[in-house]
Amino acid sequence: MRMTIVALIALAAVALAQGPPPGRGGRGRMGFDGPPGPGGPGGEPGGGILRAGVKNAPFSADVITESSHTLADGNRIHQTLNSKVYRDSEGRTRREQAVHLNGLAPDANMQQMVFIHDPVAGVSYSLNAKERTGIKSVRGAADRGPGPRPRETSAGGDMRGMGRYNASDPNFKTESLGRQTIEGVQAEGRRTTMTIPAGQAGNELPIHIVSENWYSTDLQTTVLSRHSDPRNGETVTRLLNFSRAEPSHALFEAPADYKLTESAAGMPHPRGAAGQTKQ
Repeated sequence: MRMTIVALIALAAVALAQGPPPGRGGRGRMGFDGPPGPGGPGGEPGGGILRAGVKNAPFSADVITESSHTLADGNRIHQTLNSKVYRDSEGRTRREQAVHLNGLAPDANMQQMVFIHDPVAGVSYSLNAKERTGIKSVRGAADRGPGPRPRETSAGGDMRGMGRYNASDPNFKTESLGRQTIEGVQAEGRRTTMTIPAGQAGNELPIHIVSENWYSTDLQTTVLSRHSDPRNGETVTRLLNFSRAEPSHALFEAPADYKLTESAAGMPHPRGAAGQTKQ
């Protein structure tokens, strides 16, 4: 049973690292740990809501992600994912979220998970709050810098969750939406539209995929993102209830009474292998 719980924590960590959609299919990325969005030095899906390694920009906020998709028969799927995020002045991050563990647990038994990344100490934690167990992942010195940097093409184009593109590609358009205040935070908006021409994917008509991101330079985080794909519906992620106060250092440590399994490079080893369990 214990190793089952550990395995589920690892599964949840992998799923959340990939940016879990509340619905099925589609982009669904929440951009928790990505590079900066519009207004920063690059962009990506979700705009790096909880990018680790960002110094002197502490905050905490609630995150709500809503996914909606209308099926061909008119049936509508709508799901909501709630989480709480924290970042301190040294760039440590914490995310609290109830997860489905890839559908292995019914809604009534969703596990409350906590994900901590400490780039200063070079460790990360995936914690199961109910079972008071978790995984401590130790990173090497090369992995202790700021969060991922945006990838670039030879033409200087960044990645925005819609594949590699060339700045001269007529099927890829980026436009500025100006600035506005969102939840009391000044943010700069950008809309990116990718068009799949008719016939390219077996489609009779062009498909337009639209991403909109509102990025706060002050907080170095995206405060609102919207992604619409007619094949998979729409996903909207927004930050609410901002606090600029410095989060308690205790939030970025595993509680002393948790049973932790240690691993290198982020993935746990089976009991009896290289990893060892701390009581």
